Amino acid sequence: MRIGLLGGSFNPAHEGHRMISLFALRRLGLTQIWWLVSPQNPLKPSRGMSPLKARMEKAHLVANHPKIFVSDIEARLGTRFTVDTLIALKKHFPRAEFVWLMGADNMKQLPCWRDWQHIFDLAPVAVLRRPGYAAGRGLGKPAQRFRKAWVPAKRGKKLMEAKLPAWTVLDNPLSRASATEIRKQQKEK
Repeated sequence: MRIGLLGGSFNPAHEGHRMISLFALRRLGLTQIWWLVSPQNPLKPSRGMSPLKARMEKAHLVANHPKIFVSDIEARLGTRFTVDTLIALKKHFPRAEFVWLMGADNMKQLPCWRDWQHIFDLAPVAVLRRPGYAAGRGLGKPAQRFRKAWVPAKRGKKLMEAKLPAWTVLDNPLSRASATEIRKQQKEK
């Protein structure tokens, strides 16, 4: 099983999440995508965060695909940090091959994450383009730190077979969907 892990608040889940998931499924040759709906992102305020149950329900509605699974596994495992979640998932699912999926915005702010460099030792990382974030050096310190571990996007299916650390930037179509903008629009109604 080759599983893409897309973590986030999903506050709310939107069509952009689904679009990048379907793209990653094809481009990386994945069996499944798991949306890991975080109980509470440690880098985001809890104010304005919808309850986990409501975010899970919305994510199920948006995912609507037999290969996209919506999970609250971080709440069940008691993990809050990506590095801890990856360690726990590898322990609980030793036969699965995981790839961490993240938006370019998250790659740029990755040095704020707990033990961020260790994430690259645990799973390959596939960065999905986002409007306003350039590939390569524009992705900040992580891209520079792991520049020798970069795998060209055209070899996406080889990412899972590459020796760790390994990462790529996928050439996904861009989506203007933004959870922040959706919340702002809901507030204005």
